[in-house]
Amino acid sequence: MVKHFTAANLRQCKEAGEKLCWLTAYDAPSAQIAEAAGVDVLLVGDSLGMTLLGFDSTIHVTLEMMAHHAAAVVRGRQRAWVVVDLPFGSYQGSPEQAFASAVTLLQQTGCDAVKLEGGAAMVETVRFLSARGLAVVAHLGLLPQSIKQLGDYRRQATDGATATRLLDDAEALAGAGALALVLESIPHDLAAAVTARIAIPTIGIGAGTGCDGQVLVWHDLLGLSLRNPPFAPQFSDLRSQAEAAIGRWCGAVRQGEFPPVS
Repeated sequence: MVKHFTAANLRQCKEAGEKLCWLTAYDAPSAQIAEAAGVDVLLVGDSLGMTLLGFDSTIHVTLEMMAHHAAAVVRGRQRAWVVVDLPFGSYQGSPEQAFASAVTLLQQTGCDAVKLEGGAAMVETVRFLSARGLAVVAHLGLLPQSIKQLGDYRRQATDGATATRLLDDAEALAGAGALALVLESIPHDLAAAVTARIAIPTIGIGAGTGCDGQVLVWHDLLGLSLRNPPFAPQFSDLRSQAEAAIGRWCGAVRQGEFPPVS
């Protein structure tokens, strides 16, 4: 395990065939726990709008919200690479808008990279940011910020035409300077084909084991979500454990057993 994970380590891991572990984090304690467990990259995802703030989608999340949570994650990390989502409306207008938003996040949080969603329409934006020294992660497949257009969270690129377009977009984004590519909810064979075709690491979420790494949402992995996507099995059941612990405390309070007599 490297002392400080950097952008250079991404390509090194792909070339060495070492799987990358990414995990969302939204505050300092989650960053500390994830690092202690061996996570390489902390993604401050705009999923915080749904997991933490109670919104029904990610499109309500603002740049200020992302900066608030990303700064906390950076304060909590010691070695992990920190990637922050550019939220809906903060980058789609123009490459110049994306640059201004990315600079805001880097300067206010100390993060290492920004992530944006989209294929061909975002290639020039990725090129613009990369040419100006910013580390950029791209995102293809299911694009949560486009839910109003998609209508639901179904698997993407399931036919020949859309699969070909995704392959082309992946190559274009890599060629424009993206340092890694998140592939969300696409056929596993397509994700494997993308991984074999491009030189930058692919990070799957609902995209199979053929990717160079995997990412999950903190709350899904730990069993804190009310319901998980079908591609995100929980590895613990902390929600039930927390409810049980709080229930025991409430019982002790009501029976006069808490606080204990000193």
